[in-house]
Order: sequence, then structure tokens, then C-alpha cells
Amino acid sequence: MPKKYAQLHWRCQSVLDQLSVPRPFTIDALCQELSAQRRRPLHLHPLPQQAARNNICGMWLATETDDHIFFEQRTSRVHQEHILLHEIGHMLFDHRGTDLSHGEASEALLPDLSPQLIQRLLGRASYTTRQEQEAEMLASLLSIRASPPAARAPRGVLGRLEAALGARAADER
Repeated sequence: MPKKYAQLHWRCQSVLDQLSVPRPFTIDALCQELSAQRRRPLHLHPLPQQAARNNICGMWLATETDDHIFFEQRTSRVHQEHILLHEIGHMLFDHRGTDLSHGEASEALLPDLSPQLIQRLLGRASYTTRQEQEAEMLASLLSIRASPPAARAPRGVLGRLEAALGARAADER
């Protein structure tokens, strides 16, 4: 394993080890856990169409009192969950985003939200920065930890492909 990847994995595992993953796992249960841990409400919202047109599929927005995660709804449930986990990764790392609190970008993406309320806005569009790599790795590790034990070891090539795509064979439904 390359040193850079090992360090990334270690940083993400350290953050994940501080989190209580609810059983049975649901995004809603995780959001309730995070809200209690952070002592602030966490709200999930559909991503504004303007953001989706700008190749953003998820955003974490922190105001003075609340956290908001916006996610693309015109995609599969598995992809939506990964987007949410990625944005949760930004929250858990307390990443600092682009200062859009007083710019036209925030007005275009979130026209109904007062720019004075926005403290932090992170939009998910590429994975080249350290923050994006951390959020992506943490999302993947959290997804693995949240999986039921039987789902962790898919059998054969078809089983691994089905697990990766969040699908099951027709005869298993």
C-alpha cells in the first residue's frame, strides 16, 4: 500500500473510530446520532437544480446553529447514500470550504438562503484535494462498517459486482 494512501486510510479510520454507527444502520439513524453528538440539528435536502447543473452532486452547508446536507435525488439510492456519507465525512473532519457566504455563487445555488447565515459551504464536484479524498475515503469506510456482516463478503465476481452496484440477482428478491 503506498504511503500516501496508508496515511489517508489511517486518518479516516481514526475519525471513524470516534463514531458510534447505529444498528441497524440507516442514514436517518446516523443523522440523529451525529445531530446529538454535534449538539445541532442536521437537515437533509434535495440539491437545488442550479447546483446539479454545475456538476455538484452534494453539498454540506454549516450555519451558525444547524448543518444542512444537500444531495442529488435523480440518482440511485446507493449513490444518494454515498453522497450523504461523503458530506458527513466533511462534517466529521470539520473541513473548511469555499467562502461563499458573500458571493454570487451562494446566491445562485441557494437563492432563498440569507448569505449572512452561511458559515461554511462545501460542494462536491471533484476529488483532487486532500479534503475531498478524506471525505471520499471516510464515506467508503463508513459504508463498509455499516454493512451487515453477510453483505461484507460477496461471493464470486457476480456477488462483488452486485454488492458494488447495490443490486441483487433477480432470483434473490
